Amino acid sequence: MKHILPTAFAAFMALCTPLVAQDNPVVVELYTSQGCSSCPPADAMLHELADRDDVIALALHVDYWDYIGWKDPFADPAHAERQRAYAAAGNRSTIFTPEMVVNGVTDIVGAKPMKLSEAIVAHAAETPKVALRLDRSGDTLAIDARPLAQIDGPLTVHMLRYVPKQTTQIKRGENRGRTLDYANVVEGWTVLGSWDTSAPLRMETALTGEKPVVVILQHAKAGPIVAAARLR
Repeated sequence: MKHILPTAFAAFMALCTPLVAQDNPVVVELYTSQGCSSCPPADAMLHELADRDDVIALALHVDYWDYIGWKDPFADPAHAERQRAYAAAGNRSTIFTPEMVVNGVTDIVGAKPMKLSEAIVAHAAETPKVALRLDRSGDTLAIDARPLAQIDGPLTVHMLRYVPKQTTQIKRGENRGRTLDYANVVEGWTVLGSWDTSAPLRMETALTGEKPVVVILQHAKAGPIVAAARLR
């Protein structure tokens, strides 16, 4: 797969970056693996998105390339299951790395900065359907949401944490001999419950440690993401 220079992607994304942060950020999920030689350009693209307020960029490392010589220390089988659910929802029979999924809808296989930036701009232009707010007090996270438009069906309430930066010296496999940096490495993805959207949502959950937390409201079975919020 052709490698895309991160600097070119950064220059293009700078043209698309809004002047103010948006209340309903766009979620970009990158399915990646340290055992995949085509993944570093996509990993670099995620770095360019990681600090933006209008985008929640998430690196979900998968485990299905571990057998070819290098076990990804950040991989979680649950990430591959989520990717398979997206494939099933899109009537696709196979999964790949790298793959980016934007707001649970737009599928981009490979490191394709133009397609990614166009998808982010398109989703950011959509009218929000839910107002979502997170508040933390000590070890408790409060989640408040209210519908802004008619929503068909319940929404699943997801919560995850991520590590803003990780570095690995890769000693085997397709990327052997390289030291690579990774942004927003996801861990601890959990489902907190379901919201039927007929009335405002108020939910509290335990939250320890200082890692950023993200809450995503998404239609079931890997459907569209309706709202997302983050506390860094």
